[in-house]
Amino acid sequence: MINRFLLPVLLGVIVALSILNWAPQWLQPPAQQTLLANNPNPAITQRSGVVSYSEAVDAAAPAVVNIYTRKTVKRQRHPIFDDPYFSQYLRKEPESTERMKSSLGSGVIMSSTGYVLTNHHVIRSADEIVVALRDGREANAMLVGTDPEVDLALLHIKLDNLTAINVASQRSQSIGDVVLAIGNPFGVGQTVTMGIVSAIGRNQLGLNTFENYLQTDAAINPGNSGGALINAYGELVGINTAIYSQSGGSEGIGFAIPAEIAIRVLNDILDHGSSVRGWLGIEVQEATPKLLKRLGLPQALKGLVVTGIYPSGPAEQSGLAIGDILTMINDQDAANARRAMNQIAALRPGDSIDLELLRAGKTLRTRAIAGLRQSQQK
Repeated sequence: MINRFLLPVLLGVIVALSILNWAPQWLQPPAQQTLLANNPNPAITQRSGVVSYSEAVDAAAPAVVNIYTRKTVKRQRHPIFDDPYFSQYLRKEPESTERMKSSLGSGVIMSSTGYVLTNHHVIRSADEIVVALRDGREANAMLVGTDPEVDLALLHIKLDNLTAINVASQRSQSIGDVVLAIGNPFGVGQTVTMGIVSAIGRNQLGLNTFENYLQTDAAINPGNSGGALINAYGELVGINTAIYSQSGGSEGIGFAIPAEIAIRVLNDILDHGSSVRGWLGIEVQEATPKLLKRLGLPQALKGLVVTGIYPSGPAEQSGLAIGDILTMINDQDAANARRAMNQIAALRPGDSIDLELLRAGKTLRTRAIAGLRQSQQK
């Protein structure tokens, strides 16, 4: 009886001793799996996002300058000084009727020979313009020319070893592109802010005659005007010009003149002394539903009603008449007056303008030759 119960126990002891001697690892607990591996995640290492824009800033910042202007303004003299009765009680020393007014802005060096672009409103009516470089040097600037209709001005400084900015390829910006604004906000010194391109082709803002802005949420404040808007590669994409603000500070809506427009203005000023734009010689009104109803025309019609024609201008010579409705200009819909004006202004004198129009219910086509628009100084 005893042997029958002891035999399984003895066999178990023998098996246990055998495992301890020849396979002790069988009795160890299983190793835990490592959850935090040191190997990098392939999905992460394949990303190409930029973690720093220092190289872009280093490339562009030396070409962005601070601009200080001074002008003499007349001081208002109170009428009491001219009153014979009161003048006997006032001081006899002559009081100066002039004072100096200073303002600040930014600019961009466009060539190593010293040409600098800035906004027209930065240097408007200035008696003295001083350009301060990032390296600490300063120079008095000469005004080469201005284009008030797009708010640009070209300056020239005489300094050696100037760093010119690289310009991005034309029309290379898309909504969502990262951009950096470099300038001198509030006069605190050169400052860089980051954002994206929020919109392109912004117009009808009432800022200038010709408007085709890049909109950005990069912080732009007073003093940034005339500074550079660059892309992630340090290339110029626009000239910072204006902000939308109800408080006087940045609210995430800033506007810049596209680089291709700025370059065209620069070349025009150097070659011709002013900007060169196409001109058709008409006055128009957008065909609103109310106007179309009054004219007895289909409500779905889109176009521009010709309300005025300049004598002997390109439009008159092409056969356009008051009352015609322009529906196409160079194969593009003519529904927006501001866009049509920009489209024609972008042409050069002598360029062809193919027009499609509606007259007395009939569709007609004609061709005009662009004239030279006379700049409207501000």
